[in-house]
Amino acid sequence: MSTANDLITPEVEASIGQEYPPVVHEVEAPGIRMWARAVGYDDLVFYDEGVARDRGFARLPAPPGFLGIPVSRPGDPEPGPPIRGLNPALTRSLNGGTEYTHVRQVLAGDRLTATTRIVEVKQRDGSIGPMLLITRETTYRRGEETVATLRATVINY
Repeated sequence: MSTANDLITPEVEASIGQEYPPVVHEVEAPGIRMWARAVGYDDLVFYDEGVARDRGFARLPAPPGFLGIPVSRPGDPEPGPPIRGLNPALTRSLNGGTEYTHVRQVLAGDRLTATTRIVEVKQRDGSIGPMLLITRETTYRRGEETVATLRATVINY
């Protein structure tokens, strides 16, 4: 049986607080519409620019949870902290929960800069064996203004 910190190696411990390079996210109208459709939003404000303007928005507003699509090129490293790999003994992962805090409305045409850091790492023993719970926090900014934060836990096992 494992002990309390078998999976929390010095390398894992050193990752706590580490800020990863920023990633630019583009927020565009097609992405807004696809996200809204995928999660079941049927409010026309997410689909029709005229409705959005009538409701006081300069452009289509992004629905809750949509913060754009990362800009990347072939060969670029994966953005942010790895989902797997902090401890090579753990090869599988799953989502342990995601929370968004929206501070400002995000609109089509925005370019957001996202910076992520690992804020907590815990080990738990479950029915499938030892698991590493990695909590990451991402701050999304439009210029210097924070528009949202994301707190997500990834479970490696």
